[in-house]
Amino acid sequence: MKETRPNAPQIDSSLRHILRMPAECYAASGIVINGRRIKTLVFTTDLAIIRNCDADAVFAVYPFTPQQAISDAIIRASYIPVFCGVGGGTTRGLRTVSLAKDAESQGAMGVVLNAPVTNLNLAAVAAAVDIPVIITVIHEDTDLAARLRSGAAILNVAGAERTPQIVRKIREAYPEVPIIASGGNLPDNIRATIDAGANAVTFTPPSTKELFSAMMERYRDE
Repeated sequence: MKETRPNAPQIDSSLRHILRMPAECYAASGIVINGRRIKTLVFTTDLAIIRNCDADAVFAVYPFTPQQAISDAIIRASYIPVFCGVGGGTTRGLRTVSLAKDAESQGAMGVVLNAPVTNLNLAAVAAAVDIPVIITVIHEDTDLAARLRSGAAILNVAGAERTPQIVRKIREAYPEVPIIASGGNLPDNIRATIDAGANAVTFTPPSTKELFSAMMERYRDE
């Protein structure tokens, strides 16, 4: 007999406007980390979005040198787990190890390294922390075996329009490896990424300008 689950009661605030993850995201299996299942990660460092979305976690990776003050502010403000970027591109070596240790002490659920990081650097970070180390994959020809041997716990596929193809190739070679992949914000892209084998997806939220635009349209119609 097939088990069915009752619909969960839903309570909403009359004042808070929640940015909801697309329904397509929930077809993913999720990745269970220390007992918590993660299917959706909002790709942002915007505290207003972080405090007003229903994602399972925050993917706090940004195009500047990682700073402890930024990761600390995000983790303190967030009520959902945070995965922090700790370098691997411009920022390398012992600094990435220090940043990873700081992120762990601040309460991060995991740390994210950029694709250019060396396997030696990856191994040093993995040896220094007791939280998952996520390595970003941007090419199909990445030596994944070396990445996994060096301590990568989760692969983060960020291959732009080729993301589903890269995910599918990884899944064929490594059926059990946990994969987070960029889904953008379009339902078809998210669905393709999950169908290719991603366990969880990063969702790129609308910009503040776009969110304000929709709100102002409603105000003008009142």
